Amino acid sequence: MANPHAGEVALVIDGQPHSLKLTLGALAELEAQMGEDTIVDLVRRFEGGACSSRDVMALIVAGLRGGGWRGTAADLLSAEIAGGPVGAAQAAAELLARAFLPPGS
Repeated sequence: MANPHAGEVALVIDGQPHSLKLTLGALAELEAQMGEDTIVDLVRRFEGGACSSRDVMALIVAGLRGGGWRGTAADLLSAEIAGGPVGAAQAAAELLARAFLPPGS
């Protein structure tokens, strides 16, 4: 089960529940992959609605890796994500938001 107070987001992939979390390492990997200079730039991109499905996938992968998953983006290309593209985008947005909440919020 995902713990929202610890910044975790639940997502079901291929019928299996996963806990996603953006750790510092996952955020650094995400910044490098997405070509953003700062975390603030990344957040602005999502808040402004300028994100692509590739961006959503990168956030999901980073969150999965932060939650202990050892796969790659290629492993998710044919995966079924609960809620489809909208569910994935909602989880990605929630993941970003929770990454910047004070602990216990």
